[in-house]
Amino acid sequence: MRVLITGAAGFIGSHLTDRYLADGHNVLGVDNLLTGSKANISKAMTHERFQFIEADIVDRWDAVEKAVGDSLPELILHFASPASPVDYGNHPFETLEVNAIGTKHCADAALRWNAKIVYASTSESYGDPLEHPQRESYWGHVNPVGPRSCYDESKRFGEAYVSTSMRIRQLRGTILRIFNTYGPRMRHDDGRVVPNFIMQALRGEPLTVYGNGKQTRSFCYVDDLIEGIVRTAVSNALQGTVVNLGNPEERTIEEFAREVARLANVAFNAVYRPMPPDDPGRRCPNIDRARTVLGWEPKVKLEEGLRRTIEAFRATNL
Repeated sequence: MRVLITGAAGFIGSHLTDRYLADGHNVLGVDNLLTGSKANISKAMTHERFQFIEADIVDRWDAVEKAVGDSLPELILHFASPASPVDYGNHPFETLEVNAIGTKHCADAALRWNAKIVYASTSESYGDPLEHPQRESYWGHVNPVGPRSCYDESKRFGEAYVSTSMRIRQLRGTILRIFNTYGPRMRHDDGRVVPNFIMQALRGEPLTVYGNGKQTRSFCYVDDLIEGIVRTAVSNALQGTVVNLGNPEERTIEEFAREVARLANVAFNAVYRPMPPDDPGRRCPNIDRARTVLGWEPKVKLEEGLRRTIEAFRATNL
C-alpha cells in the first residue's frame, strides 16, 4: 500500500511509520514538527520507501496534495495533534485547528482518493467518566469550557466530522479512542506522567504525584498499540465504528510511581501537589470490541514495558 501518516514525527506516528515500512509499504509522512521531532524518524529518513513532508495540514494541505501527486494513498492514518496537557496548554489554538480543520482535510481527501481513514481520537473523549470501565457506547462527561477542552472537544469534533462523513458520504474508516500509551520516543518534557516519573527518578528527584495518588490510569506499551492500529486498518468489520485501544489493567498513580522508582533502582520518594483542573479520577478501557473483532489485546506487561522505556530514556538523556 501507499500510506499517508500525519504526525509522522511524533511519538506514536514515528512508531507507525517504522511498522508500515517494515511491513513493506510505501509511507508518506507529514509533520509540522510542532511537538514531533526528526530524530524520531531518523531511521525512516534513510529508507527508499519513505518520503517526508514538513508541512502543517491545517494551512499547507496544498503541500500534501503536491507530494501525493498521482500516487494516491490507499490509507490515511491521521495522528497529527498535540497530545499532552503541557503541549495543548501551550498550543491550544493549533490543537483546535488540527483536530478540526486538519481532520476535515484528511477526511475529504480520503473521499477524493477513495482511501480508508483511521482517525486517532482519544480516551479524553470520555472526560472524567461516570461509567467505568469506559465502553465505546459511552458518550462521555467532558467540560466543554475547561482548560482541557481545546483537546477534548476538538477530538470530539473530529469524531463528529469523520462519523458524519462515514454515515452520509460513505467515507471508509474507523475512529480509534486511544488510552494512555507509553514507550521509547516520548518527549522527556511532555508533561505526561510516564516521562515525568522516569526523568525524576533518573535525576534522583522526588516523584511528583498530583492529588492523593489514588486516581487510576491504564498504561499500554506502544508496540501493543501499534499492532492494534495495524489490525484496525485492515479490518472491514469495524467500518463506520469507534474502537477503544488501551490496556484494561488499571493502576493507581501512586502504585505506578512506586513501580517506576523500583525499576529505576531508586528509593520511592514522592511530593504531592494539587490535582489539575478537570483531571479524570478514573480511566480504564473496555476492550471487548477490539478483542472480539480484531483478536487484539495488550501483550507487554507493565514491568517489561517500563524497563524498555527507562533504558531508552537513559540512552537519550545520560
